[in-house]
Amino acid sequence: QVQLVESGGGLVQTGGSLRLSCVASGRTFNSAAMGWFRQAPGKEREIVAAISRLGVTTYHADSVKGRFTISRDNARNTVFLQMDSLKPEDTAVYYCAAAYRRPGQSLVNANYAYWGQGTQVTVSS
Repeated sequence: QVQLVESGGGLVQTGGSLRLSCVASGRTFNSAAMGWFRQAPGKEREIVAAISRLGVTTYHADSVKGRFTISRDNARNTVFLQMDSLKPEDTAVYYCAAAYRRPGQSLVNANYAYWGQGTQVTVSS
C-alpha cells in the first residue's frame, strides 16, 4: 500500500555530513507522519527523528539533537534527514518509516507500519 525507498547513505569520516532521502509512493504521503530509525549490528532499532504529516512538529533523539535535522517536502513525497557532525557511533542502517497516528499521539509512540529497505551509513575515524 505504501512503498518507501531510502537513499543517500555512504561512508564518511568523523565530522562529515550526509543527507538521506526517502521517497514515498502508494498511499497519500501527506497523510502520514514520518520517522527515521537506525539499527547498528547487535543493537536494538532506535528512533532518530520524526516529523508530523504537515511538518509542523518534529522530534529528534537526544543523541542526535543539534546534529541531525528532519524535514519533508510533501510536493515531492520525500522526507530528508540531514546529518552533520557525524560520529562513529552513528554508524548503522537507517530506515524511514510512515505512521498513521491518531490526533494527539506522540511522534515517538506512533505506529510506524510501513518501512523502507534501509540505507547504510558508515562513519570512520
